[in-house]
Amino acid sequence: MKHVIYIADDEKNIRELIKNFLESDGYEVCAFENGDRLLEAFRASPADLVILDIMMPGTDGLTVCRILREETDIPIIILSARDSDLDYVQGITIGGDDYLIKPFRPTELLMHVRSLLRRMEMNKNSSQRRKNEADLFVGDLLCKADTNTVTCRGKQIYLTQTEFKMLTYLMGAPDKAFSRKELLEEIWGYETEVETRVTDETTRRLRKKLSTAKSCVSVQTVWGFGYKLDVSGEKQ
Repeated sequence: MKHVIYIADDEKNIRELIKNFLESDGYEVCAFENGDRLLEAFRASPADLVILDIMMPGTDGLTVCRILREETDIPIIILSARDSDLDYVQGITIGGDDYLIKPFRPTELLMHVRSLLRRMEMNKNSSQRRKNEADLFVGDLLCKADTNTVTCRGKQIYLTQTEFKMLTYLMGAPDKAFSRKELLEEIWGYETEVETRVTDETTRRLRKKLSTAKSCVSVQTVWGFGYKLDVSGEKQ
């Protein structure tokens, strides 16, 4: 069965270029001139992945991303004509899974689409496997296998799907340092030639949530390599 992809971009030539390129790779693609029409179509018949331009008439791409993330966990790619750290951080923070700067090569977008859809399948399979695995304990954190939840001294820490997968992946081997390459491949499903900042932003959000929960567990940077968990003793 074909994966269904929705695109919203007010530039007709870009919409048609993306649509034709993805259809030639076997995807079923619907293109919309603004985010409002995409939202309407999505609520009638959800897609497997969404591609959103930031600057559009009506509801902008970042707002559409936030609305969709409240309703679904599907992958969302954000497109922007501006190489802005603020746009990037906003897009990833409100729930975007990836971010591309215009102009980009169609092959580059295709790699990101393939990687995100592969990651989506990996997440589904991982959730099913977790139900048959033991709970994870590290420091004052407990990951319940049957409910896919993480608690700190009995209080739940609310994590996005990606944050949860990254934390539990690290919790699976708490004394090990994981390379950035391994995390990209195992958590996001990215091939190593795909450049992305999503690992850094996910780590930043995860650190903030662990700090807010006053957990004794933190995510430490192993400079020039990757990340590992650190248990520093009970927080006061």
